[in-house]
Amino acid sequence: MFLYAGIIFMAESQSGFVLMVVADDYDILDEVFVDKDRFVLGKAESCDLRLKGWNVSKLHATFLLNEGSVFIEDSGSIFGTWVDGERINRLGPLSSNTVIKIGNYSLTLHTNQERHETGAGRERQNHAVNHAISAIEQDYEEVLVAERPPKQASQPRPAAAPRQQFAEPVQAPPPPPPRAAPVAAAAAPAPAPQQPGTRPGAGGKQVANIPARVIDFEFSRWRKTLHEAVLHEIDLRRIDANKMSEHDLKANVKSLIKELLSTTFTLPDNIDTELLTKEVLDEAVGLGPLEPMIADESVTEIMVNRHDEIWVERGGRLELSSATFTSDLAVLGAIERIVTPLGRRIDESSPMVDARLRDGSRVNAIISPLSLRGPTLTIRKFSRRKMVAEDLIKYGSMTEDMLDILRSAVEQRLNIVVSGGTGSGKTTFLNMMSAFVPNDERIVTIEDAAELQLSQPNLVSLESRPPNVEGKGHVAIRDLVRNSLRMRPDRIIVGECRGGEALDMLQAMNTGHDGSMTTLHANSPRDALARMEVLVLMAGMNLPVRAIREQISSAVHLIIQLTRYSCGARKVTAITEVVGIESETVQLQDIFKFHREGIDQNGKTYGEFRYSGMKPVFMERMENE
Repeated sequence: MFLYAGIIFMAESQSGFVLMVVADDYDILDEVFVDKDRFVLGKAESCDLRLKGWNVSKLHATFLLNEGSVFIEDSGSIFGTWVDGERINRLGPLSSNTVIKIGNYSLTLHTNQERHETGAGRERQNHAVNHAISAIEQDYEEVLVAERPPKQASQPRPAAAPRQQFAEPVQAPPPPPPRAAPVAAAAAPAPAPQQPGTRPGAGGKQVANIPARVIDFEFSRWRKTLHEAVLHEIDLRRIDANKMSEHDLKANVKSLIKELLSTTFTLPDNIDTELLTKEVLDEAVGLGPLEPMIADESVTEIMVNRHDEIWVERGGRLELSSATFTSDLAVLGAIERIVTPLGRRIDESSPMVDARLRDGSRVNAIISPLSLRGPTLTIRKFSRRKMVAEDLIKYGSMTEDMLDILRSAVEQRLNIVVSGGTGSGKTTFLNMMSAFVPNDERIVTIEDAAELQLSQPNLVSLESRPPNVEGKGHVAIRDLVRNSLRMRPDRIIVGECRGGEALDMLQAMNTGHDGSMTTLHANSPRDALARMEVLVLMAGMNLPVRAIREQISSAVHLIIQLTRYSCGARKVTAITEVVGIESETVQLQDIFKFHREGIDQNGKTYGEFRYSGMKPVFMERMENE
């Protein structure tokens, strides 16, 4: 018998006992029926109940049933067996509701002193077990409500049909038996009402209204059990996914799932076989519950905080998804399937990685030991339809006059820096600006993870490379920028400056590669200059600040500031020209600026794009030519 899930129920046969096991992470419910006088817990294969965890010994503890009394005996475990907060070697007879702690599992014991032989006695016994199960479900619901605040006060769950009688003990490892809904007596109490549009810890910031999580426990148990069985069979049959096409791999695994369902598992009538097959297939060879989110064009960002907590951004608002992975292992599998084809890796020695999906969507993953709650995955999706300038006007992100200025700036080969905060749309805007580059020019793009989607015919795309397992083979953006100077580029476009490559970019702009563009993180045009100074200093050249500022003032012509407001709206909040340097201060001149006026009835930011009245210096230069 193996602990596939977080909660196990053992029901007495004659003079037995009921043991409720709850994992610290409140994993999915499961049920197993046991009737033994000696019951061993630990990680070893010989154990009656195998528990996972670094703090669980191979032979950790043993339950002993003697003449109706239950004893527990520690088997010399390193981290100990704890009863009611005290470490024990042997203890008994145990009373009802005794709390036992083993590793990350809390066990609550319910004993029966009398032997129930009559039908009435058996009915009372099953009623007690049903009540215990419902109590655990109530605790689980309370945890969900505490972590995921509802849109409004939840109503008590309606009464459900009585739970079915216990069946005879089954052989290990059994498939999860069907389970009825909890009885009305164990309905979770309604949580306190919450103010709409806010969530705890948000500081009053508006987010999407988040409903309480609705989980089909029975379906989730079957999905987890079948998924683990599929992975086990893939290992046994030595199926090499790397040597198969995606189509062949999916076909083979789908056939394997159907074989398991027909020969090993018998599904209850209330389980949708087709849906179960699809979800297990997606999780085994794809991205699991993320597949529908990636296909949903209204979703712009996907955030997996842990295997059972997935958030999405839709319309600029965060929403908690009801979809979950079956385990941390399933999340790790999805991450591996993303990074491996790109020649990248993620493991304990290299627990962070940046990557991309096939459609160009940006991916960041971080795993244990850095991520304390389990593997974390963040996907910033790219729209399947490339954003064009007219879309930004339609969405109110800028005006036609601003667009004319930007088109002229690109055509006149100005060096442009796009500045903005995280999620403000810098890469999307850079894509849109690149569309104004003439088709007869040679462009070299340089990125950490390829995201730019340029359509010019004479295009070279370069991507940096992290070090291998031995710490060798690292190719930084700085190396690519220096190498690009030997590739006869008309323009160099760097996806984002994050370090010393800013110095190489400035030198490229100052040595005949006009029309180059890049992005960086800053909250205003003035902040963008300050950040650029810091990035140049990171190159380690020990240049004086005046020399850096002179380089910036001569290399950068235009700074475009993007802002993402709390309502999700994105605006071009400033188009600013760099006009020179005076008294060691780089001089800036606003051409357009967005003045925020408030929030409309739909909760969206509104305001006015104002022209400063100052004619851009590059426009005067263009007229003189």
